[in-house]
Amino acid sequence: MDDVNLLKLAKTDAHEETARIMQICNACRYCEGFCAVFPAMERRRLFDVGDTAFLANLCHHCGACYHACQYAPPHEFAVNVPRTLAERREESYRQFAWPGPLAGLFDRNGLVVAMAITACLSLAVGLMLAMISPDLFWGVHLGEGAFYVIMPHNVMAGIPMVICSFVLVSFVMGWRRYWQASDAQWGGMPAFMDAVQATATMRNLGGDSSGNGAGCPGADDRNSLARRYFHHLTFYGFMLCFASTSMGTIYHYVFGREAPYGYFELPVVLGTVGGVMLCIGTAGLWHLKRKMEPAVRTLTSLGMDYAFIWLLFWVSATGLILLALRESSYMGLTLAIHLGLVYAFFLVLPFSKFVHGLYRFAALLADAGEKRRSAV
Repeated sequence: MDDVNLLKLAKTDAHEETARIMQICNACRYCEGFCAVFPAMERRRLFDVGDTAFLANLCHHCGACYHACQYAPPHEFAVNVPRTLAERREESYRQFAWPGPLAGLFDRNGLVVAMAITACLSLAVGLMLAMISPDLFWGVHLGEGAFYVIMPHNVMAGIPMVICSFVLVSFVMGWRRYWQASDAQWGGMPAFMDAVQATATMRNLGGDSSGNGAGCPGADDRNSLARRYFHHLTFYGFMLCFASTSMGTIYHYVFGREAPYGYFELPVVLGTVGGVMLCIGTAGLWHLKRKMEPAVRTLTSLGMDYAFIWLLFWVSATGLILLALRESSYMGLTLAIHLGLVYAFFLVLPFSKFVHGLYRFAALLADAGEKRRSAV
């Protein structure tokens, strides 16, 4: 029996509680218009391990159903859908992570681990560069190719390429394990386009299944679209930074031009706009997580959530600082700190909250396929 089948048979406390609550919600159905979770739930009568993982990854943890629920604590049914699905969702990250022995990395102290890895890598890079040539490390270097005076391009790019190779394999294996364990089926290109549209618009953060609601409730029970806006800034800021890196690669290998580029060159403009968006988006999500209703927040999520947001914020912030200081004697120090953060970010990516985006897209894709098949 392979590892996916073993996962399907493992009925944990989080799974059992999710199945119990879904049975209650299936009888009530008051919240069926809130998001994609409840229509998907209604297409089921029993909930196995794959079903609870699927439903948990459809949930955006907005908390709307908790505020509306007549069976929420202190009722004896103790229905708390957001918190229960969050616990099951975090458990799914560990269950489907590859390689398995590293899955517990972010169980409870993710932020501390991320900080420690970042500090070690930044210190190692900084000391290596400073010891090789202090004059170059603290010197002022101008024009294209200035970064590579301090660290050769092959070394600077080679390290993340090795890390990214491992990350990509880990993502593919984890995604495959999740897809198989949840018994998901390919729904064709229409289902794929629906999942892309739901992801691109953050439709389920609108407060209802149409995406046109007043948003998600906060700790004061007032609805707001702030979570959707900050998620948009984070997602599209990340995509702009990715586009910046891609353009820099084209500049380097196609046009033979070396970084850093001019302030109004396309890679710099894309990276600057994306970096600012990422800083605002991640800072906003951090703030909203701290203000989240305590009843729907899970203690274990703070480590993984906060570690990912913290790393993403500081990768963006130090990139902007490096842009501002690249023509000064602090370029070497800032470059070492930025590279340490970048290497740490990619190293822990498969065991951070980033996988939430992969599994959620898989859940949205499976859900769109289910809806199309049930309509036939």
